[in-house]
Amino acid sequence: NRIAEITAHYTQDPDIKKMTFVSAQVERDYYGIATRVEEILIFAQRMGYKKVGIATCVALLKECHMFAKVAKAKGIQIYAAACKVGSVDKTTIGLQEADKLRPNQFEAMCNPALQAEALNEAGTEFNVILGLCVGHDTLFIMHSRAPVTYLVVKDRVLCHNPIAALHTTETYYKRLLSPGFPDPRPLE
Repeated sequence: NRIAEITAHYTQDPDIKKMTFVSAQVERDYYGIATRVEEILIFAQRMGYKKVGIATCVALLKECHMFAKVAKAKGIQIYAAACKVGSVDKTTIGLQEADKLRPNQFEAMCNPALQAEALNEAGTEFNVILGLCVGHDTLFIMHSRAPVTYLVVKDRVLCHNPIAALHTTETYYKRLLSPGFPDPRPLE
């Protein structure tokens, strides 16, 4: 039975068993009471994590500092790595000048693999994503040695609240239910 086999996975590996148990406890104890910020820190404390990493977008550095301040108040050491770490121009990966947001200017690419490596070297036990771009978040997760969760997902249009697009598919975002995607280029 495939269900029993998968369920056994949650009880046989000691690390997964603990994470599963602590997740259930946090949900039980704080359901509808604690914010996502609080739940992440409570989870980290109950897991025994002392070193927590933050993989942050440079556009959210203020929020990164606030999260770090809150975490430190709870006795958790914070290590952060910003997305532009390494400052390599986007042409390095083959992007043409004409395809940059600001052609003919230095445009630092995000470097999620280096963010993960910096947090790996710091020995973080748990990492939190704070607003990394789609794809960059995936690359960060792939390179992180520590388990990863999200605090903020990037949505430049909806102020980092992507579920609003789903809540408004019958009004503002009806276009989501149509085939294809809107033309991203502005009209001239």
